[in-house]
Amino acid sequence: MYRYFSIVILFLFSTHLTFGNEMPSSEITKKRKEFVVMIDPGHGGSDTGTPGTKRYKTTEKDIALDVSLALGKKLEKLPNVKVLYTRTKDTYPTLNQRAVMTNKQKADLFISIHCNAQPGKKGTAYGSETFVLGLSNNKTNLEVAKRENSVIFLEDNYEEVYEGFDPNSPESLISLIILQEEYLDQSIEIASYIQKEFKVTAKRKDRGVKQAGFWVLSKTYMPSVLVELGFLTHKKEEDFLNSKRGKKIMTESLYNAVKKYIDLHSKSITTITDNDIDTDNLEIEVDNTETKTPKIYKDITFKVQLSASSKKIATKPYNFKGLDQISREKSGKIFRYFYGETSDYEEIKRLQVIAKRKGYTDCYVVAFKNGKKVPLSEVLN
Repeated sequence: MYRYFSIVILFLFSTHLTFGNEMPSSEITKKRKEFVVMIDPGHGGSDTGTPGTKRYKTTEKDIALDVSLALGKKLEKLPNVKVLYTRTKDTYPTLNQRAVMTNKQKADLFISIHCNAQPGKKGTAYGSETFVLGLSNNKTNLEVAKRENSVIFLEDNYEEVYEGFDPNSPESLISLIILQEEYLDQSIEIASYIQKEFKVTAKRKDRGVKQAGFWVLSKTYMPSVLVELGFLTHKKEEDFLNSKRGKKIMTESLYNAVKKYIDLHSKSITTITDNDIDTDNLEIEVDNTETKTPKIYKDITFKVQLSASSKKIATKPYNFKGLDQISREKSGKIFRYFYGETSDYEEIKRLQVIAKRKGYTDCYVVAFKNGKKVPLSEVLN
């Protein structure tokens, strides 16, 4: 059974035009939007990152680069995925340069890869953790953020470039948070996938998904995470991360997590090029969306999150590119705006496609249970 809608389109066939896999590639050209992953190997060049126990010549920057390049190599084999790097050699892009190049490339996902350290102690801490941008009263989380942010002091003009940002100032950290609010849910989603893989595939201690004020995460305008593979100040973990086997296992874990995220969020949009179409205008019916078997999740409500803003906007179609069924939710000082409401996952995916066609290319599906937001990954699993 097919759902049809009428549109004015340039005529190609004398009878009926169908969008889908049935269309011979010789008759029409399809363009699929690539899913762009920006991989950021932490530190580099004169910024070595943590030296660990100093039993190895390699430091954090070397391990981060090795794992990053290996991850990218695996992801490049996925169809319709484009992989970019903030560095591919032992160079040092500034935090600002990393953010600028990521935004310029309009990446769909940003992953910054690092190794952890436990300064001033005997190195008893170990395990893997993934950070998203956020406030935290946890002293350890704050120290990790301060250490990663402090690399700005290597730059001569850091006060001008970073507009007075002080890695040691709680006020400076607070100012970062609102900038990534729109992408926080998706950032937490990919972070949870990563941590699950570290625990299940790599058999590492799961230190969880955490929030802290990382400058580079606040300036990248897409879902973004900072991964700490493990502690180089812990001898056994340092040995593991310096070994070929250890790097391979951590790379495999990251790959599994990112692939899962891409499978759920890939923006495979098909369009038509003008050169392949006739010049006669005709109103015809186009088969665009096949109605799939409903996939109902009891007690779950799915919505498509369109945007988030500090402004309260009337939920009228003229404010949302003609879309109706708009709802609004306030969280702190942020208003989130949603399209659609259903317990049918197949239906909400159809609505997500419609929203993307309207221009909301970064929209995504969220889930609610008893009025409270729950991780989509938990619902689908």
